[in-house]
Amino acid sequence: MAELKNRQWLLAARPQGMIKESDFRWNEAAVPALKDGQILLRNRAFSFDPTQRGWMSMDTYIPAIPLGHVMLAMAVGEVVESKRPDYAKGDLVQGLFGWEDYTLTDGRGLFGMQKLPPGTDPLLALSLLGVTGLTAYFGTLAVGQVKEGDTFVVSGAAGATGSVAGMIAKIKGCRVIGIAGGRAKCEWLTAQAGFDAAIDYKHEDVGEALKRHCPKGIDVYFDNVGGEILDLVLARLADGARVVLCGAISQYNQAGMLGTGPKNYFNLILHRSRMEGFLVFQFAQRYPEAIADLVKWFSAGQIKNQIDLAKGLEHAPKTIIRLFTGANFGKQLLELK
Repeated sequence: MAELKNRQWLLAARPQGMIKESDFRWNEAAVPALKDGQILLRNRAFSFDPTQRGWMSMDTYIPAIPLGHVMLAMAVGEVVESKRPDYAKGDLVQGLFGWEDYTLTDGRGLFGMQKLPPGTDPLLALSLLGVTGLTAYFGTLAVGQVKEGDTFVVSGAAGATGSVAGMIAKIKGCRVIGIAGGRAKCEWLTAQAGFDAAIDYKHEDVGEALKRHCPKGIDVYFDNVGGEILDLVLARLADGARVVLCGAISQYNQAGMLGTGPKNYFNLILHRSRMEGFLVFQFAQRYPEAIADLVKWFSAGQIKNQIDLAKGLEHAPKTIIRLFTGANFGKQLLELK
């Protein structure tokens, strides 16, 4: 194969506060030759997720991305060359790849590498059927243990994970209230996603709104934001409530990513409630079950797959920043030209 030029974004600095475009550096390099056991991918689309902020700063469930190395994202790529018998040219593959045109990989690592069925839409694979959809599924059903008649509240409700969590809870017979920023997002939650109510934290008193919409308390809270909103929900717990800690995006840009702890945690004792964090990877053996259900619900129109699509590798830094300013509406993706 003729030498290929690879455009890529490298991590140039550990973020201090809000991610900045200057935390990344544009680079162009030749693609190395394949070794036995490797495949070469032409990347088709990237997922953008709040957890990437952690990867840039510190060791989490994966080691921190070294400075000077290519930035990472969940991605779908197309095989252009293979030295593995189980992958052929034209196969679509999902995994943790670089912000670059071409990725050379052996498929090892925490996320592994999955071949997608022929004809799979890369954008659907990275959104509803990807990590965010799976996180919503297991957070709502396995950790939250929702049941018919529960009052279910979710923050970051117009985001990729929050919106799907709320729609799953609705399918299971819950009364669903979403917390989101802006009238347009809140209108989408009630008019399109089927939520019973939405609270606009930018223009409403969230504590008062929770009191109004949840007069008997909150049975399940799916938390994507942490901080003040987590505290306001803890003040409204029902007996036996389950608080699902999925993320804390309001706290990720604090110094050292050390957020403010909750003040109302004593209510967990008073209401004999449970607060539990989780990572989707602990449910890896159950992914086929989740994907089958998500496909069924999507095909039946019970789940909407709202995506926010940027285009062009050159826009990757601007695209990740959208997550932390609240600019994205639905799952933030970037498609390569």
